[in-house]
Amino acid sequence: QVQLVESGGGLVQTGGSLRLSCAASGRPFTNYAMGWYRQAPGKEREFVAAISSNGDITYYADSVKGRFTISRDNAQNTVYLQMNSLKPEDTAVYYCAAAYRITPLVTRTRVDYWGQGTQVTVSS
Repeated sequence: QVQLVESGGGLVQTGGSLRLSCAASGRPFTNYAMGWYRQAPGKEREFVAAISSNGDITYYADSVKGRFTISRDNAQNTVYLQMNSLKPEDTAVYYCAAAYRITPLVTRTRVDYWGQGTQVTVSS
């Protein structure tokens, strides 16, 4: 089992920044590609960003490309999502996710573990 705990969410104005963190525990962190998803009220959970187990490959949803950056610190068992130039449409609960391979994480065909989520609210 892998436990994922997100933090860093909150309320921010349009154009502001937030950094989300996801601390992992349990099985070796380097076994997993990591990702972030989000779910707005009344909408399906959608892919945001993913990073490979050693950090050399990243993917982003078109809606966040150029504004969000995913990174990981394998020594700290933590994955981050730096969010800049935030927009009201970025408002959602953000979930950390782990999978053995990055491709199914991106396509959401297989996610092995989920965090509990952290709320991000962007005011206009």
